[in-house]
This record gives sequence, C-alpha cells and structure tokens, in this order.
Amino acid sequence: MSIRTERTGAVAQVVLDAPPVNALTVQGWFELADTLIALGRDPMVHVVVLRADGRGFCAGVDIKEMQRAEGFDALLGANRGCAAAFAAVYDCEVPVVAAVHGFCLGGGIGLVGNADVLICADDASFGLPEVDRGALGAATHLARLVPPARLKALVYSCERVTAQQLAQWGSAWQVVPVDQLVDTAMAFAESLAAKSNAVLRAAKASLNQIDPVDVKRSYRAEQGFTYELNLAGEGDRARDAFVKDGA
Repeated sequence: MSIRTERTGAVAQVVLDAPPVNALTVQGWFELADTLIALGRDPMVHVVVLRADGRGFCAGVDIKEMQRAEGFDALLGANRGCAAAFAAVYDCEVPVVAAVHGFCLGGGIGLVGNADVLICADDASFGLPEVDRGALGAATHLARLVPPARLKALVYSCERVTAQQLAQWGSAWQVVPVDQLVDTAMAFAESLAAKSNAVLRAAKASLNQIDPVDVKRSYRAEQGFTYELNLAGEGDRARDAFVKDGA
C-alpha cells in the first residue's frame, strides 16, 4: 500500500509511502484520490495534512511501471489517476495542508499546487521534469506556486525552485527545518481544526467557486499534448532513456 492515513482528533494525515522516491503507480494515484475524497466527506475530519515519508515528497508517476506495460493502458491510467488525485486535493471538502520535504516533482507539483496551504521543509525543491520525459502536465499547478514570468522558463528548462523562493513569492506559508516539518504542519492544521467545521467547509467551497482558473480543465488540456507526444514516439524515447539511465 502506497498511501496510509493517521488521525489526531479532527486532523487526518494522508501519508505518501511508496519507496524509494514516492513515485506512485496507477493504483496509487487512484487510491490517493479515493482517500482524500472519503476524508473530506467524513464529518469528524476538519483538516487534512498531506505529507510523505522517505527521501522526498513525491517524484511523480512510476515511469518504470509505464514502460513495463504493453500498449497505452498504463499511460492512460496514469493520466486519469493523476487527474483524479489532483482534483481530489482541490475538491476535498476541508482544507488540505501540504507538508513538503525533499523533492516535489511532476505529479507532486499537481498535488501541492491544488492544496490550500503549503508548509515546506528548508530542504524542499520543486520542479517539472516533464519536457525531459517527453511529456507535459502540471504547469497548471506550478502556475499557482511561481510568478507568471518564471513559469515558462521553469517548464522549458526543467530546473527546480527552492522552498525559500516560494516563501519569497508568497506561495509557501512557512519554511521550517526538516525535523520540524510535521509538527509545524500539524500545529497549523490543529489551529484550523479548532474553528467551526461548517464555516471551514463553506470557506473551502467558496474559495473554489471564486477561483479564476478551472484547474481540472486546464490540466486535462495539458494531458492532451502528452498523449500526442506519445503517439509521435517522443514519450517512449524519453521514458526508455530514463529507465535505462536509472537501471
């Protein structure tokens, strides 16, 4: 199991735990989506903390799983699973606090970009390696973390930005030493959970309704280009090279 949950009072923790780098399989993305939606519907849950164990927060999709599969089933599954998980963070009926350490890449950006609050460890870094993998996606969510003038350069270059930069740009609520990350995120979540559950849920719904960007539609548009690249052979070439280099 790549996802586990922990409960402390009215705060639920959803923990990514898929060694070695929290790259989720197709099943893992759908499991994460189902978990977040179920917790949001639980009247005893006021806030969700989304975090990870291991070396980093999330390295995105499991490319090795994709390359082992015949045809396009794994690619389609990853596309749909990522869309479901990202949407589940956004649609979760209670605030979602993302607590990020180490690397946050690819699909990890999709999760964090849709979270309500971001708290970072001081070793956290964020990036989209998609162009180097023959794919596109999650620029929709990176755009919620970085200034518009930085977005295109980051997508094209696949370079990362730091937690400190996100704090400077106003998208990270706090940056703390890595050994204080979970406690800091939980303390903030508990401060929210002490408020009226009905009002918190209404606030989440209202903030989503006034969002100027339809994040689900824009992300699916990005995925259409990924599928085109795969049909053109670019995706397989890039993923094969990645698997070979990592073997």
